[in-house]
Amino acid sequence: MNYDKFLDLAPSDERWGHNEIVCDSGIKLHYVRQGAGKPVLLLHGWPGFWYDWRRVIPALAEKADVIAPDFRGFGASDKPDLPPAEGYTPQALAGDILSLIHQLNLENVMLVAHDIGATVAQTLTRMIPEKIDSLVLLNPPYPGIGSRRFDPAVQGQFWYQHFHNLPWAEELVGYDRNTVKMYLSHFYHHWTGKKEAVRPAEFEHIVDVYAAPQAFKWSIAYYRARAGARAKEAGAAPETMKIVQPVSVLWGEADPVILASWSDRLHEYFSDVRLHILNGVGHFVPFEAPDKVVEAITSLHSK
Repeated sequence: MNYDKFLDLAPSDERWGHNEIVCDSGIKLHYVRQGAGKPVLLLHGWPGFWYDWRRVIPALAEKADVIAPDFRGFGASDKPDLPPAEGYTPQALAGDILSLIHQLNLENVMLVAHDIGATVAQTLTRMIPEKIDSLVLLNPPYPGIGSRRFDPAVQGQFWYQHFHNLPWAEELVGYDRNTVKMYLSHFYHHWTGKKEAVRPAEFEHIVDVYAAPQAFKWSIAYYRARAGARAKEAGAAPETMKIVQPVSVLWGEADPVILASWSDRLHEYFSDVRLHILNGVGHFVPFEAPDKVVEAITSLHSK
């Protein structure tokens, strides 16, 4: 495949392979699909949408049936006007992906997930373990992080989650395209280990999507839904949450917000897990180290 034709290609371009379904919930879910073979579901993080995987999809499509959805509230998927605790929990987002799996008749699915997508992937795996073959998790929030995310020393990085719970956050950031661009530029610069990985044209495409009416508001509904749940989950016993499928974890050692040192309890929550620390890579593993992501997927894919 000629990967150059996908470089800087707008997310709206038809060559990405756009599709949609209507979930059991009645919500329209948008997804991109390329390739054939074993199904690999790519689940994005924040601030992102399916386009997080722009450097993974073309290479992976030569080996697998690659499906990259937008969660509800993101990208081209519906943004239902629901209370966050009702409509934007990991369970709600996982339910939409479950509808996608059922409607596309997918079996033996590999989940590849980054950031909040990793939380949804773990939730989904516990919901339908018989459908999930394996997982590749990138800088994953997982229960073993526990109360460390509340330590005063790291709150200087987690300020955005508190900000997202303020009632006027969407009005301030979503005021116009310039305010959206200023806000997102902080994360795409500060959270990135390999600064050259954020190409200017790609960033402008991301800003366009987040600057659409109501787009920023609903992208942060997940954080509002999660605000009251994390402390409870921090005290959950590992044996009640353990995932038995093979798991490969890629963790950027330069991630300032989901620290690589927090990987120390992975073995308590995953029965069969392999950890790979990526030197010089920050938070955005899907486009900072796409070759490593494809390598990890291919390694599990061949088993």
